[in-house]
Amino acid sequence: MSDQGLSGTPPDDAWLDAECRRLLDFGRRVAHPLGGAAWLDDEGAPDLSRPVHTWITSRMVHVHGLGALLGVEGCTPIATAALDGLRTTLRDAEHGGWFGAIGSDGEPEGTAKSCYDHAFVMLAASTATVAGLPGADDLLAEATQVFERRFWDEDLGRVFDEWDRTWSEAAPYRGLNSTMHSLEAMLAVGDATGDTSWHRRAGRLAGLVVDLAPAYDGRLPEHFGPDWSVDLELNRDRPDDPFKPYGATVGHGLEWSRLLLHVEAALAAEAPPGLLETSRLLFDRAVADGWHADGAPGFVYTTDWSGTPVVRQRMHWVAAEGIAAAAALHRRTGEEAYARRYAEWWAYAAEHLLDRERGSWHHELDPANRPHASVWPGKPDLYHAVQATLLPRLPLAPGLARALALSQGRSAPA
Repeated sequence: MSDQGLSGTPPDDAWLDAECRRLLDFGRRVAHPLGGAAWLDDEGAPDLSRPVHTWITSRMVHVHGLGALLGVEGCTPIATAALDGLRTTLRDAEHGGWFGAIGSDGEPEGTAKSCYDHAFVMLAASTATVAGLPGADDLLAEATQVFERRFWDEDLGRVFDEWDRTWSEAAPYRGLNSTMHSLEAMLAVGDATGDTSWHRRAGRLAGLVVDLAPAYDGRLPEHFGPDWSVDLELNRDRPDDPFKPYGATVGHGLEWSRLLLHVEAALAAEAPPGLLETSRLLFDRAVADGWHADGAPGFVYTTDWSGTPVVRQRMHWVAAEGIAAAAALHRRTGEEAYARRYAEWWAYAAEHLLDRERGSWHHELDPANRPHASVWPGKPDLYHAVQATLLPRLPLAPGLARALALSQGRSAPA
């Protein structure tokens, strides 16, 4: 696949399709002997020294389910095998819900039940249901029931972040990362089932960000106490934490920018006010703070609350979300500035992130754009990159799975 033309013009649909298929091919060996999806190394081989993670398994169900909807050969059995891991290995048969990870001995590594993991189970089950994978309907019914009962706070319109294994005590922490992926999953559940109450719940979560973004000049606080009071100092001593970093996470600003537009499109006349304006604010702040912030191209990972870079590594997922956000804002507004950013960031990805020798994308680069592995060793995640090849080709609503199904002539849910 040639990258000709990516220096100044956006890739065409044929290039995006070829890149999507190249990424999916990298993930063909993902099945873990214990069930679920393995962590993949730099060459796409399963790293069996690592646990089986629920979030990775769910993301692999999602991307290979999308591949199945695209008609990519081999994706259906891969997605089905990973789905079976969610139905068996990773599921807590005694207390319900899903463990975060299972070790090589088949025992859970930690017993906390996280909203982040359960949101991805809902996303996986939604995509699998649309793709018609065996067992997907039952998994989706169970996942939504657990989420509604344990993680959704109807009174506040927000989510609990974590429970103990027996669902006896909720952790005091509340987080915007789990909120973001809950919103994404809610949109997918609504698309898969036809139950628009899930879309309305997503709208309530979006309202939190509409309120937060202007209050912090477009830099979103990520961490909160049990009463949703903002904690701006969490993990100052561990600023490169892969899930709860200190400061403002540039990639999440971009991801929220896009997701707000999906909520607006899904809810139409019922959408809360301010979604487009907040999407623009988040995008502009992420670009101003994060892109080319230290003399080299690429997005820094995090900044402090004045916009100064803290962790300067370049994560592949941040560039992927920048690409997707620029595409979404261009689709929503028609403004050429977003198309220019879209082309610029694909050119950056093609030059620095796409690994033509071993496959997939380098997951982490140092500040000089050389492959690095302090936060993300290996290449465990196809989710962001695959979506970056699909989102520019599809409408803002419905979501990816339903939009692909409709493009292939499959009917919408009754």
